[in-house]
Parts: sequence; C-alpha cells; structure tokens
Amino acid sequence: MYVTGKSSPAYEADFYGWTQQQAKFLQEEKWSCLDIPNLVEEIESLGRQERRELKNRLGVLLGHLLKWEFQPESRSRSWLATIREQRSQVLQLMKTLLANSEKTYVRLVSPEIKRPTDIPFYHVIHGRDNPGYGFPIF
Repeated sequence: MYVTGKSSPAYEADFYGWTQQQAKFLQEEKWSCLDIPNLVEEIESLGRQERRELKNRLGVLLGHLLKWEFQPESRSRSWLATIREQRSQVLQLMKTLLANSEKTYVRLVSPEIKRPTDIPFYHVIHGRDNPGYGFPIF
C-alpha cells in the first residue's frame, strides 16, 4: 500500500521494522507498497549526515592541530591520539565521498578533486607520525 500521508504508523512506531519492510518491498519490486515520502526523507538525510560528520571531524582536527602548535607546553598523548584518529576518519570519509558518486559534495565544491591527494591541505589532514607534519605554519 502506497502511503501518501506525511508519515506511516509503522515508520513512527518501529523504525527498524519499517526499514526492513521497505527493503523487502524494494527487493520484491512491490513499488506500490513503498512508503515514498518517508523513504525520500531518509535518503536525503543520509547525504546530510555524511557532510555533517566530515565538517565536525575537520573542526576537531583543526582545533587540535592549532592547540598542538600554539600550546606546546600542554601537548599530551590524548591530543596526539585525537589528531591521528580524526585524520584517519577524515581521509576515510573523503575516500567514501569521492568513491560514491560523481555528484558528491566534494566534487560539487571542487570539481578538480579526483582522488584524496587532490584535496587542498591533504598533507595537513594525512600527517605522519608527527601531528604537525605538513601543517602550514610549521
């Protein structure tokens, strides 16, 4: 049954169950049974979620790199671990975004980016054993 309203009872009451039901309808090509409005909403939110995560991780990385540079007396293993983890996660997200589609957020912003090493300040994000490796102000 096609749901034309803003939300279906299954979507509101049991989200996981709703996702499984929608997946089954898709696999069985039961197009008339799909909850189109909520499927559209969920698919759109996935793209926003990836961009939001990338933005947040870049913010954390930049903040810790700045603290590492300007507060050397406070450097800690925790900061180093955070820098390494954020670099790793940012690179993974960028690779995923670049691999997923020609129309990803990254390519929309910078069409010349074809691989992670084309990303401006890639060397800052990637780093090496030294957290400040490639940081422009070093």
